[in-house]
Amino acid sequence: MNNDLNEGFIINLSKKKGESVWMRNFRLQAYHRFLEIPNPSFGPTLDIDFNKINYYKGNFQKPSCNWNDVDNNVKNTFSSLGVIDAENRYLDGVSNQYESEVVYHQNRNDNVIFLSTDEALKKYPALFKKYFNNLVKYDENKYTALNSALWSGGSFIYVPPYTKVDRPLQSYFRIDTENLGQFERTIIIVDHDSELHYIEGCTAKNYSTTSLHAGVVEIYVGKNSKCKYSTIQNWSKDVYNLVTKRAIVEENGYMEWVDGNIGSGVTMKYPSCVLKGDNAVGNSISIAYAKEGQYLDAGAKMIHLGKNTKSNILSKSISENGGTSNYRGTVNISKNATGSYAKVKCDTIILDNMSKSDTYPKNIVLNNNSVLEHEATISKINEEKLFYLMSLGLSEKAAKDLFVLGFISDFKKSLPMEYAVELNRLLKE
Repeated sequence: MNNDLNEGFIINLSKKKGESVWMRNFRLQAYHRFLEIPNPSFGPTLDIDFNKINYYKGNFQKPSCNWNDVDNNVKNTFSSLGVIDAENRYLDGVSNQYESEVVYHQNRNDNVIFLSTDEALKKYPALFKKYFNNLVKYDENKYTALNSALWSGGSFIYVPPYTKVDRPLQSYFRIDTENLGQFERTIIIVDHDSELHYIEGCTAKNYSTTSLHAGVVEIYVGKNSKCKYSTIQNWSKDVYNLVTKRAIVEENGYMEWVDGNIGSGVTMKYPSCVLKGDNAVGNSISIAYAKEGQYLDAGAKMIHLGKNTKSNILSKSISENGGTSNYRGTVNISKNATGSYAKVKCDTIILDNMSKSDTYPKNIVLNNNSVLEHEATISKINEEKLFYLMSLGLSEKAAKDLFVLGFISDFKKSLPMEYAVELNRLLKE
């Protein structure tokens, strides 16, 4: 496909995907808004040359359910990442996206709809249309508009009432092409009295030119239901990671974001919970570890609408070798959300004199019988403790690694064991 971004490209993309006219028109509408909306006025500078992005790379084929039918180079890539081994050991289903399309998909739970989002559009059009672009609107920002115009791949999950998915479902996203734009769209519906744990992994090859990852995630947590969404992103430093993730939580529902940001050159990501129902709970625990050449602007948002709702944000920021790691978040307890409670805790550690970290909290309480607590700490590495560890025979790097692993221990506890081990390896690298 010709990758010049214009109306013709979008029409051609939609036709090759075999989409209905309403989706094609939606894509065009979103494209025109993308042209009109400026870059965000906050956070890192986004210096993206949209004329150099490769907006689609794939073959429009249906995902395979057998690794033997997947291209050997692609299969070997996912094997080296440990994805195939993880599927066999502790997952109920997987979806692996390579470049712009899901190439392999497996669902071992017959009670759950788990498809690529492209397949869901065709197989369940009414269900898809009910939830698509409902929670994250196409024109919220420049990159939701771009995703809406070009979305390809991602996961669609529907967990029916009274269903507990015992083992996690996982999606893994990989970029191997220079200048690629990846625009997956994920929709998760956990209907009432149900439970789901979804895991997302992301990596990319390192190039000297810019790639763009602009995903959108919409999650619906029904009455008395629970959803946990765990992410470890390890994009290469030439990737702009600009993602919008939001969940809406009904009465007595529970939503938890576990968000690890290790890679990318620039990240802007603020997973959100809209606590709509009474007694709904939202939880976010995240780390952002920025090293040389990285600017990570991450955090969370909690919007309290129902009565007696609760939220908790725990953010761990680490910066080293000139990196910038910021917390940016919002808690808004509305007028009608009486009896609600929110807690924000931002912890920052700076490992040298070249690095930076800032916090940008926005906390709003609009009624008189709710409570919002905010706590923030910032510190540099303790030289005396560092000297003591080095006197025991540790190198300076090994001693710093111990500090970092201790600092993020709360985050690691929220991960499955296999992912905690992988996180340790990534941090040491």
